[in-house]
Amino acid sequence: MEADWLVSCREDISSLFPPETLNLNAKHEALKGQFSAVRKVRGDGNCFYRAFSFALLESALRSARDLQRFKDKIMQSTRALDSAGFDEGSFKDHLNTVVNVVERCQADEAEASLLRLFNEQLVSDSVVQYLRLLTSAHLQVHADFFCNFVEAPDLQVYCRQEVEVMAMECDHVDILALLQALDIGIHIVSMEGDERKLVHHIIPDGAEPSLHLLYQTSHYNILYPRPHL
Repeated sequence: MEADWLVSCREDISSLFPPETLNLNAKHEALKGQFSAVRKVRGDGNCFYRAFSFALLESALRSARDLQRFKDKIMQSTRALDSAGFDEGSFKDHLNTVVNVVERCQADEAEASLLRLFNEQLVSDSVVQYLRLLTSAHLQVHADFFCNFVEAPDLQVYCRQEVEVMAMECDHVDILALLQALDIGIHIVSMEGDERKLVHHIIPDGAEPSLHLLYQTSHYNILYPRPHL
């Protein structure tokens, strides 16, 4: 049954563990030791973009300067879309939605307002769509670099088919492009790979991110570190 939310309320980190689990495995123990809570995001193929944008704005709620910085970045990002050949009509409404969400955050400074906005399907999806278009634009503007990491004969075709389309899962190269476009770093904790240890990815290298996402079974949720971290 599909969840009736797009982004959930904060839940205790133990909600990620199977209810029948009596003895946590090493990864679960490590996750529980480092993070206190999780905010789940619907698994609809848009989870990275939705989790990233919500976590970014939630983090920025504590700082008027950070909110304004993100708003400025979004306003400036239209240059990349123009450079990549996007018609203004293809992104203007989505851009306006993102700006409106930021302005609501600036006015309310309330997590509840942000959560409500992200659970309105049209608003939430419009934010996701703008980030997808921005990711595509950054990939194309910097094609000389990114073509080396895309397993497709044509970067533009890759962007049209894999990046811009809603519900298409996000690849590592797409994440890197979006983070470069917005000059933001994130911490991704992966449950995949090593059998006993969590795998930590700081993107880009050397960043000190305030955003923490959990990657598990091709899905992203939002993590909240324990206070002592």
